[in-house]
Amino acid sequence: MKKFIETIRNIYKIEELRKRILYTLGIIAIYRLGSYVVLPGVDPNMLTNLQNQGSSGLMGLLNMFSGGAFSHASIFALGIMPYISASIVIQLLGMAIPYFQRLQREGESGTRKINQITRYLTVAIVAFQAPAYIANLVSQVPPQAITPFNPAVTHPPVFFWVSSTIILISGTLFVMWLGEKITDKGVGNGISLIIMIGIIARLPGALFQEFVSRIVETNGGMVYFLLEILMLVLVILFTILLVQGTRKVPVQYAKRIVGNKQYGGVRQYLPLKVNAAGVMPIIFAQAIMFLPLTLVGFANSDTLSGIAAAFTDFNGFWYNFTFFIMIILFTYFYTAITINPNQMAEDLKKNGGFIPGVKPGRKTAEYLDNILSRITLPGSIFLGLIAILPLFARLIGVNSGFAAFYGGTSLLILVGVVLDTLQQIESYLLMRHYDGLTKSGRIKGRPSAFGGM
Repeated sequence: MKKFIETIRNIYKIEELRKRILYTLGIIAIYRLGSYVVLPGVDPNMLTNLQNQGSSGLMGLLNMFSGGAFSHASIFALGIMPYISASIVIQLLGMAIPYFQRLQREGESGTRKINQITRYLTVAIVAFQAPAYIANLVSQVPPQAITPFNPAVTHPPVFFWVSSTIILISGTLFVMWLGEKITDKGVGNGISLIIMIGIIARLPGALFQEFVSRIVETNGGMVYFLLEILMLVLVILFTILLVQGTRKVPVQYAKRIVGNKQYGGVRQYLPLKVNAAGVMPIIFAQAIMFLPLTLVGFANSDTLSGIAAAFTDFNGFWYNFTFFIMIILFTYFYTAITINPNQMAEDLKKNGGFIPGVKPGRKTAEYLDNILSRITLPGSIFLGLIAILPLFARLIGVNSGFAAFYGGTSLLILVGVVLDTLQQIESYLLMRHYDGLTKSGRIKGRPSAFGGM
């Protein structure tokens, strides 16, 4: 506790870090405030059905990503997910279309063009999703909830559809802008932080509901609740180990004598992360799993049938099986585009380093690629298992809202983003020669989920 207080004091002493943290908190406050600003013309007192719809199932998960804005009919109802979907499309195009491949190699200017294209695509996606959300909103609220609705009229006015669509598009773009401002002038990756804040906002309510549901039980309800908390702690610890796990590859540096000084001649270790893709595979997969829900107009899964019902049933076999497989595939995909064994081998060669028993150059690249392939497989499988853990939590009777924190997208994002943000704060402290947040002075973070966007 004493070290924690001392760390807070050190953070306060660094003016730049203090301003960045306060700036980040201010942006987050704006985002949370906007989540409760209801669309013009909608009566916030008549959203009971919409809130019930967003309390469980796939709609509940979508509501969690938006920080509750979805069930409040907020101007931020569609949240940041359209931007994530656009980013997924652009990254996939980067593997198939030469134009995007060329932009990726152009450095900062290419990144700016890619970001601009991503924003345009975000507008197109929101323009498609917004009418579907409004249609679902109209079906979930009584006629008099939308003004100037006359009970005798069966459809809202065209002006409501047009204005609400424009506002939802603007809301998503504003949230995206807030995230970029956090990245530029705050602490941490803005987009990831906004997603994390939306998830955290749901935790106290879910925990309280689970506590109430257990305390009214006569047969050891509190014992079950304490066991659930213990299980949650164990899952969090396992998730941290997965995010931070590495495979160390020994690297020998050749001796060099310059003047009277000797350089190299030491053995170091090249850390290869077991989960080099971070939380991106699970975010990618979750964004795509939301697609069937969007195509059917955010309809309730209970009213659907066939394939649409199978892939919108949060507790169904096909939803979770597909989700699991997609996470494995996306883990390999994102690892391939973020880690380049050829570049790593070239950098080792330039710096006089080599892996004992492996020839420098192409053989080293092949060796690193083989190791990455072997450690990525168990990493992706464990990532997929954590992603579907909420299903098993629900099967043993845990409340649906609280079960979402037993793994899945929510827990992985929470752990990954917190570690990434703490790593940035740690860097500021170490640069100013202050003690870090840990005894060793190092936190094993991960690449930012949206660092390249």
